[in-house]
Amino acid sequence: MASKPDLLPRWAAPIAVAGTAALWWLAAGLQPLWWAAWLAPVPLLAYVVRARALPSALATVLAFGLGGMTLWTYVHEVIRLPLAACVQIVLTPALLMLPPVLLFRVLARGGRPLAATFSLPLTATGLSWLAAATSPHGTYGHIAYSQMEALPVLQVAAVTGLWGVGFLVWLFAAVIVMVTLPAGTRHARWRAATVSAALVVVALGYGTWRLQADEPVKDLRVGLVSIGTRGGNEAELDTADGQRVLDAYVARMERLVDDGAQLLVAPESSLLVRTHSIPALQALADRRGVRVLMGVEDHSNPARLHNAALLFEPRATQPVPYYKHHFIPVFEDRYTRGTVRTILPGSPRTGVAICKDLDFTSTGLAYARRDVQLLLVPAWDFDVDAWMHGRMAVMRGVEGGFAMARTARNGDLTLSDDRGRVVAEASAAGVAEPVSLVADLPLRDTRTPYRLWGDAFAILCLALATLLAFGAVRMRGRPVADAAGR
Repeated sequence: MASKPDLLPRWAAPIAVAGTAALWWLAAGLQPLWWAAWLAPVPLLAYVVRARALPSALATVLAFGLGGMTLWTYVHEVIRLPLAACVQIVLTPALLMLPPVLLFRVLARGGRPLAATFSLPLTATGLSWLAAATSPHGTYGHIAYSQMEALPVLQVAAVTGLWGVGFLVWLFAAVIVMVTLPAGTRHARWRAATVSAALVVVALGYGTWRLQADEPVKDLRVGLVSIGTRGGNEAELDTADGQRVLDAYVARMERLVDDGAQLLVAPESSLLVRTHSIPALQALADRRGVRVLMGVEDHSNPARLHNAALLFEPRATQPVPYYKHHFIPVFEDRYTRGTVRTILPGSPRTGVAICKDLDFTSTGLAYARRDVQLLLVPAWDFDVDAWMHGRMAVMRGVEGGFAMARTARNGDLTLSDDRGRVVAEASAAGVAEPVSLVADLPLRDTRTPYRLWGDAFAILCLALATLLAFGAVRMRGRPVADAAGR
């Protein structure tokens, strides 16, 4: 039997909205608190199962909208997106939470605790996949990125991608509310709680085991370097300023090689070049027997500009180019999109990507299916998003089973392994002076389950959520009336 709407006190809605908004603010920011994400939906869900449909919908949009305002300064004042785009970035995730929350409400009030418990993570996960598949920003803003410091939870991504990480977070919140559900039998509520808790325990057990079963097959000593340039533009190689920047890179790279570096990575768009030939970098590679990867603004063909990365191999006649696949709308509209994945010859099996490419699961998946052990990533961040954007890239390594060497202008220099552990890190965010690091990066021959089925878990979630929604519509009696707006 469905429950009747409780006679809630007037303060119930403001308290629920404030509680969820405050926790969501902490969970959805650029340096999130992982535990806040697990608790954020709880106040709102506890309210909606006791409230009518319309107030529940308004509370949902308000709670997640206010919490999402944590990104307003970043998108409006740092990236300087148009006002309409800023509003969309904040409001769209809040609107996308309406179907998960309202479906949870209908099923919970209809006395179906097990279906209700799983409806929230299924719907939220399925819709987040659909949003990412259609967004020029890929998976940016996904709740799973709040868990980058919770390493046992993070390992679930090796099986399901980041979608499974987010699923666990939503499931936890749903089951916490379920044990206090005002409808359904006590036995049914606790059965739902037991099944959900068992799933969380199995996932965390797998994550804990995976962090232990991780003997590397070899270590590679990698050097990362970022030279501060004047202003925010690329230094044109054919100018005195460009030569100064190049000389500074070569000098700092020489020191890293002296410290044992076998591979060197510089940031995205470090130089503006009109030819792929950069004799100083090729000479360094030849003389010291190292690989050198440099991000460049490629104007070698004025009719087809590229955001490129050039890899200089010892004794090679020309560098190996990689062209960026994914761009920031408006900011990078001048570039021609790359279409080829670059795999470097020899061992370890190494791939190349650039910055925003790693916002998309397809990039990591493509390299995972090519058995890559290491991904090299020149990047360019916006100072304040250094941690978040760097960790988004780390997630691709967990999903695909490869280590990563990422060097960002106005961001972090990060070496991470295939388990998502940051081996070494230095910050170039807000720093005008050269920043570099060198460390041994463990490499493994990892074949993750995710590389086999990709985003199938998220698609399955969307399909099951759709079935639950159809089932809710067909429910007879009070739950349907409530869902229609009582």
